[in-house]
Amino acid sequence: MFKFAYSYILFGLAIVIPLAIIIFWSFKRYKKRTKKQFGTPEMASKLMPNESKLRENWKFYLFFIAILFIIAGVAGPQIGSKLVTIKRKGIELILALDVSNSMLAEDLKPNRLENAKRAIEKLVDRLQNDKIGLVIFAGDAYTQLPITTDYVSAKMFLNTITPNSVPVQGTNLTKALEHAANSFTPDSTASKAIILITDGENHEESAKDAATEIANKGIKIYTIGMGSPEGVPIPIRDKFGRQDFKTDKDGKIVISKLNEKLLQEIAAIGKGSYFRANNATTGLNNIFDQLNKLDKKELESQIYSDYENHFQAFILFGVLLLLIDFFIPNRKSKIADKIHLFKLKI
Repeated sequence: MFKFAYSYILFGLAIVIPLAIIIFWSFKRYKKRTKKQFGTPEMASKLMPNESKLRENWKFYLFFIAILFIIAGVAGPQIGSKLVTIKRKGIELILALDVSNSMLAEDLKPNRLENAKRAIEKLVDRLQNDKIGLVIFAGDAYTQLPITTDYVSAKMFLNTITPNSVPVQGTNLTKALEHAANSFTPDSTASKAIILITDGENHEESAKDAATEIANKGIKIYTIGMGSPEGVPIPIRDKFGRQDFKTDKDGKIVISKLNEKLLQEIAAIGKGSYFRANNATTGLNNIFDQLNKLDKKELESQIYSDYENHFQAFILFGVLLLLIDFFIPNRKSKIADKIHLFKLKI
């Protein structure tokens, strides 16, 4: 297992990379303007016969790569050398997130889906010893993240979710509930809960039957309604990137409405609670408080321990590249030209 002890330092790369490119590009432009003062390119070449553009490029590449390795070294690269099993007290939680096109409706800002993703991220930040899994669904349901205590991965996978993550559109709450119920750790005695986050535009009649079967297994179901009962159009983009709205087969604009009644019934069957999201809150905080009251059982999870630091290799390699860069002259070398060291073009 590879990680960085001070991963926030890597954000420095977001500054260093464009800054280095801008400086190098500006230097090249400045040099080009300066050479024009001597006359034509042919005249400048005669006045500076030992100039080597390839050397300048190579020196920049070496310096740039050296800085990247040094920054990576300062960030503290570590490799986990031992996988151990730890025991914690918590619950198992599956988040079932609707990613159908109707979740792009903008009655919640910026839209229903992004609002839900932000709320889930905040919920993950509050978890400690609980296991979490992520199921996404539209016309079908898929596991986005198997149940885990790796909250970093949970947030990473969450950021990649779009309606295109599921090939079959629609909103099938039955499959979402069934898939979520099958995503818990087999034979685990921990308290289990499903949080269903959707606008509830279900096109199947068996969602309440699925909720009943799940509740009989002792799994609680909480529901969060995304959107408004009045509904809004579903924005789409045409092939030219212009915004339009989804229409039905008769050409009428489709209005996506929150099916609040169904979500309330599912939550009641699952012995959980229903909350309607708005721009200020999604109800996940209220659900988190209820989850904390559930009986927390001992959970097993495997993590890497005994991380070994490897910053020395990164920094040493970076310094070595800087030394090579330092000893490479800017001008042409008869010896280097004979071995064609800088004849390779990139």
